[in-house]
Amino acid sequence: MSQPAFIDRTLLAELALRAADAPRQRHHHNFHDMEDPCHRLIIALQPSTYIAPHRHLSEDKAEALLVLKGRIGLLLFDEQGGVSATRILEPEGECMGVDLRPGIYHSLVALQADTLMFECKAGPYRQLGEGEHAPWAPREGEAGVAEYHAWMRAQFD
Repeated sequence: MSQPAFIDRTLLAELALRAADAPRQRHHHNFHDMEDPCHRLIIALQPSTYIAPHRHLSEDKAEALLVLKGRIGLLLFDEQGGVSATRILEPEGECMGVDLRPGIYHSLVALQADTLMFECKAGPYRQLGEGEHAPWAPREGEAGVAEYHAWMRAQFD
């Protein structure tokens, strides 16, 4: 039997620092093994990280997100890329998390430095497949990311 993994202030501070030092400006800390049926992780996000809009089509790929520190802007999109809803997620705010069902295009923007969220979803991990990348938004590393990311952030000004 393995030891418990505590989610404490020391861990959160370390993850925020790792995200700040990472080229993608985010860092994942897994509490699971990749083959586990339930994936549990903390993701540290800095405001300049870009998470391309996407969806998960498999019926077993619902995901729950809970903000532990900072502030996240959640964007939900329709099939054509129009914003169908936005929500600010923050630990002391009106809404601190979301449970996303499969099939919903979504993205997140970190609205504060050193933002941290807990994520839970079914494993095992698999890369996004056919029909899961938003065809109307640039993927990470493509031309237009800076402009699109700025537009996403502006939805919360």
